[in-house]
Order: sequence, then C-alpha cells, then structure tokens
Amino acid sequence: MVIILHPGTDKDTAERVIDKVKKLGFTPHPIYGVINTVIAVIGDRTQEAMEALEAMPGVDRVVPILRPYKLAGREVKPEKSVITLPNGVEMGGRTVGVIAGPCAVESREQFLETAGYVKQAGAQVLRGFIYKARTSPHDFQGVRDEGIQLLREARELTGMPLITEILDTRDVEKLHDVVDLFQIGARNMQNYALLTEVGLSDRPVVLKRGLSATIDDLLKAAEYILVGGNQQVMLCERGIRTFETQTRNTLDISAVPVLQRYTHLPVLVDPSHAGGHDWLVPALSKAAIAAGADGLIIETHPDPEHAMVDGAQSLTPEGFKELMGQLPAFAYAAGRTM
Repeated sequence: MVIILHPGTDKDTAERVIDKVKKLGFTPHPIYGVINTVIAVIGDRTQEAMEALEAMPGVDRVVPILRPYKLAGREVKPEKSVITLPNGVEMGGRTVGVIAGPCAVESREQFLETAGYVKQAGAQVLRGFIYKARTSPHDFQGVRDEGIQLLREARELTGMPLITEILDTRDVEKLHDVVDLFQIGARNMQNYALLTEVGLSDRPVVLKRGLSATIDDLLKAAEYILVGGNQQVMLCERGIRTFETQTRNTLDISAVPVLQRYTHLPVLVDPSHAGGHDWLVPALSKAAIAAGADGLIIETHPDPEHAMVDGAQSLTPEGFKELMGQLPAFAYAAGRTM
C-alpha cells in the first residue's frame, strides 16, 4: 500500500507515520515527490493496517497497490523520477541522454580514442565494459581485471561519468570507486542475488530487459533493486528474441510508451543490440526518441571491422558524429533537448 501525506506535512509528523509502519511489522520506503510525500509500505497483510494508518495526523489517504511491482509503479510516484549523474546530466528529465562507447574495452589505445571522440560528439556517459557475458565460453570474455586501470584513466582524462557491466556480486564492491553507473545486462536481468546486491549500492543502475522477458518481468526485476533502497534505476529496452532473422533482435518500440505509462523510472533504448547492424542504429535511435525514450545506449568503435565483439553493430567515429548531429532535431520534435 501507499500512504499519501498531506502536502506540506512536516518531517516530524512524517517520521511518526514511518515509526508506526515499523511497529506494525512492515518495511517503509519514503519517497519525497514534488507535490506529495508518500510512504510505500511493503509486507504481508497490509490491508489490516490501513485503517490504523489512515487515522494518523498528516495522512491524507492510504491506497492499496494491486500491481506486483510496488515501488516501480506510478501509484507510488506519479511524477517522473530524474536521476542526476556526477556531471550534472539528468536522465529522465527533458534532456535525452546518450551513453556511448565500444561494446568491449580491448586496449588502452582503442578505449581512450573512443572516449575522446564520443565526448567531442556530445555523449554524456562513457561506456566501458571490461567483463563480457558471452553465449559461448570460448568467445572473448573481456580484458577483465586488467581493464580496471584503463577505466580509471579514461574517467580522469575525459571527466565523463563511466558505466560498466557487472556480472558478479563481488564486482559491486570492486568497481564501486572506479565507475559511476552499473549495468545489469539482459542475461542477468533475473539474477536476483546480483539485483539485491546493487540494491544496496549508491550507484545508479541501468537494468536491461531480458531476451525473452515481458515488461512485467522487467519491472519486477527492478523491484528487487528498489526494495534494497537504491532508487536510482533506469530501464533499458534492447530488443527481444522473436522469429525474425533480419535483425539481431526485435526492438519492442511499444515498450517505451508502455513503460512510461506504468513506471516512474527513466526508460532507455539500446538500438545497437536491437538491430545488430550499424545501418539500423540511426533509424532505431530516432524512433526511440519519437516514442519517448529518456536516453540511448549506442555502440561505436574506432575500427569496427576489426572489433573483437559486435563490430557489425558499432558505428564508426564518423558515423557516430553524424548521428549525434541529427538527433537534436528529433528530440526537439518530441519536446526534448539533447
């Protein structure tokens, strides 16, 4: 259930309501909105406590949450969540953010060159993956721990926030002071131990939709992170597995407005993994903005022909710069900025 406090309720009154929730044996999750302060209450048999809580000073009303995702839904927070990154970029606000970089960090030269031109082209967040979740164990698994220093160097040289994918619960502590955002990839969307661990972290998290996951599955996975106390969650549509073979995956563009309707969390789109071909990335990026996406994750490589991972879907430096020059017009048409 959600306890909605009267507008202007003071902090002491709110704290008394929170204490009451705890005494009743439930877990409170205060969410401070623009208009109202609400307290999401998680636990069994919450219906029995509704009358006692409704009678408390400061409480406007108590509303049951019927959906399986309690903290991710609009019932808890009607207005959009905006996540502010270290460089001041807001994800979920009026600006459409761009996360860009290679699919995998391969070498110092490759990564620093990419970091330089994506920053110059206007990307706000640098993508640097040193651990790779591959379908086959015989494929390149990333530079792994040897790449940690490369991430530090790129972050220091560019001043850009850095995102990396984590595959193991131990990665959270290891990379906490190295990167600014964590990504949970599609294959780990339902790795509940990992979701729980990042839920205890203070780092923003990009959670990708699984290859065969429904939208409800994605929202319930996000709930694992939110329940842990980490409210900085962004959802990413990256294409789902269908019968179509012309593209790597099928970009579910309808997922963007559906998610925007049912959740307050920012919604991103990864056109690179959805299409699987560099020539598809510009069209899918523009479609994502038109559908209401809050941000894009775009792969680019200085030499895609010789990339160790996903070269076919990676834009060249020139192609990335050209696309970044085209996107502002689409953002403007959608009532946004880049």
